[in-house]
Amino acid sequence: MAKSRSLALIAALCWVSTFSIAYASHFIVEGKVYCDTCCAGFETYATYYIPEAKVNLECKNRSTHLVTFNGEGVTDATGTYQVEVTGDHEEDVCEVSLVSSPVKGCKEAAKGRKKAPVLLTKNNGIVSDIRYANPLGFYKNDPLHICPKVLEHYLG
Repeated sequence: MAKSRSLALIAALCWVSTFSIAYASHFIVEGKVYCDTCCAGFETYATYYIPEAKVNLECKNRSTHLVTFNGEGVTDATGTYQVEVTGDHEEDVCEVSLVSSPVKGCKEAAKGRKKAPVLLTKNNGIVSDIRYANPLGFYKNDPLHICPKVLEHYLG
């Protein structure tokens, strides 16, 4: 009897540890970086996405404000970045922020588009491990000549 209890306990511990490893939190944070060619503060049909732009993802504990995660990403040819994150950050505030743009004349971080919050926990009903951040943008130093027409299209 004692032997069967021991075997049952060992089997249960093995199952729990296997489940814990399979359920370990791992996320991919994905987003885009663009050049706001009209300084509109949002994406337009004149927007283009920036390859080789750098972003930083930082998580800080809500109570202590200590950094619990820090990772960097670089955009691909489509202006898309991905940052791998380990661990559940339910008690943290996580934000992706712009670091740099390689595009001459499009290096100033756009107001309201410098940072994007991201929820990194499995305790929110989202099944996927991919978390999408809002697009981040840089202003173009000299807006394009078509910008009045572009803005009229969106603002009426």
